[in-house]
Amino acid sequence: MSTRNQAIPRGTSAGPDAPSGRPAKNGDTGGPPAPPAHSPGPEGPLFSGFRKRSAGVWLHPTCLPSRQGVGTLASARGFLEFIAECGLEWWQICPCGPTGHGDSPYQCFSSFAGNPYLLDLDTLAGHGLAGERELAPLRGLAAAHVEYGFLWEHFHPAMAAIWRNVKARPAVMDELGDLAAFRRENAFWLEDYALFTALKKHFGGRPWHSWPEEARIHARATAGDWPDSVRDDAECAVFQQFLFDTQWARLRREAAALGVRILGDIPIFAAPDSADAWASPELFQFTQEGLPKCVAGVPPDYFSPRGQLWGNPLYDWDAMRRTGYHWWMRRLASALGRADAMRIDHFRGFHDYWSIPAGAVDAREGGWRPGPGMDFFRAMRSGLGDAPLIAEDLGELSDGVLELRKATGLPGMAVLQFAFGGDAANTHLPHNQRPDCAVYTGTHDNDTTAGWYAATTESQRDFFRRYLGCDGSAPHWDAIRAAFTSPASLAVVPMQDILGKDSQARFNTPGTASGNWRWRLREGELEHARTFLAPTLRKLAAVSGR
Repeated sequence: MSTRNQAIPRGTSAGPDAPSGRPAKNGDTGGPPAPPAHSPGPEGPLFSGFRKRSAGVWLHPTCLPSRQGVGTLASARGFLEFIAECGLEWWQICPCGPTGHGDSPYQCFSSFAGNPYLLDLDTLAGHGLAGERELAPLRGLAAAHVEYGFLWEHFHPAMAAIWRNVKARPAVMDELGDLAAFRRENAFWLEDYALFTALKKHFGGRPWHSWPEEARIHARATAGDWPDSVRDDAECAVFQQFLFDTQWARLRREAAALGVRILGDIPIFAAPDSADAWASPELFQFTQEGLPKCVAGVPPDYFSPRGQLWGNPLYDWDAMRRTGYHWWMRRLASALGRADAMRIDHFRGFHDYWSIPAGAVDAREGGWRPGPGMDFFRAMRSGLGDAPLIAEDLGELSDGVLELRKATGLPGMAVLQFAFGGDAANTHLPHNQRPDCAVYTGTHDNDTTAGWYAATTESQRDFFRRYLGCDGSAPHWDAIRAAFTSPASLAVVPMQDILGKDSQARFNTPGTASGNWRWRLREGELEHARTFLAPTLRKLAAVSGR
């Protein structure tokens, strides 16, 4: 996996009713103002959750088969048809922002932008903007996995050539859509992101806190007299976000026509090297030099005995509260403008978060600090209404976290791979799950179910077989049946489990810095699944009321 800081994009209109984000700065005219943070919410739970039984498949778009070395938005059609043929309702994805260090979708250069790697460049060939000269280098990339280093080397020159073609034929923009309208509707994040991207390239990919002062300080950078190359790169970044918005909108229409809804994912934290942190440092726990005072992570847990040192800057929740949580309001509104529902990663951080001193060797040096709690969710309910959200509430949880989730009304999560370590009181076991819950055989952070079963202890395998009444010869199907028949309102299965993949298909191993986010679905595997596995899933969905 590449560890380069690829300066790249994502974009969609948050819609005409999207609430405002950070406090207005010079030239910030995008988006209407957000409602006050302390508007009273309704009595009882703030959000109603998922009211009917349904099921879906988890697969990140980068995993889709395509001819560009990575999945593209246009290559999702066959996968959407597969979900529909299974009689399922949801396609769950990881965040689709522009990935930075480590290529993780949870470490993005922007909380609002889209990842240009997902752009289908063949679509531009029909407008005369891309031909084999531009696309041939991407055709030779691996099909079985994503080689991010090679992708970085070939994608950006291809996009630069396409941008030159656009400038040579400006009338072609009329064929692609209304760029001016997209720019107006997304002004609150787009211009900052575009300049951030261009300056990052100008300064050789260095993180923003290491730039010279005239670029590091946002107000000075936006008023700066930059070379034409910087301005041109910023315009190219805007163009890529416009294309992402257009192609994403097409994907949403195709999904809706097939009766498939998209369940997105929003990380609780912003990346340290991001347009968010650069443009609004006052909302984070930063020094005057733009360096984090403390960073995010989690203490030792199931995944790592040393804890996880994520390195994300922590929010200054007092500053957020004084602005009415405007930035978060805009962030959620924008995310919900792209998806039908949203999973909020690391829900615990809203109750209390693990604060690790900057420069710590590992996460064990951290401690718990109070988050914004119910005040935050009252503000979101007031501004966004009864938003369709899921709380990722995995890990060691205090009574306070559980009480906060219950008070919000948000569904929590259960993971079957966690269910068989312990006894009948394990909350992940199906008989302990409740309707206000989403159950997963595994998540993007877990091994595949077949891989987990092969590697776990014999005592857990024995518990698994006795509990599910199976012989363990096909543990992935045993887990899928358990998820579908559980009381949980939503059941989600990673595509790797549907295919019965072993540990070679694991998508991410928390606490490791390389080898992650690379797995891809092969074209033949999708056709096999549509022919032989979709009928079985459709019958299972029918008999389990999903």
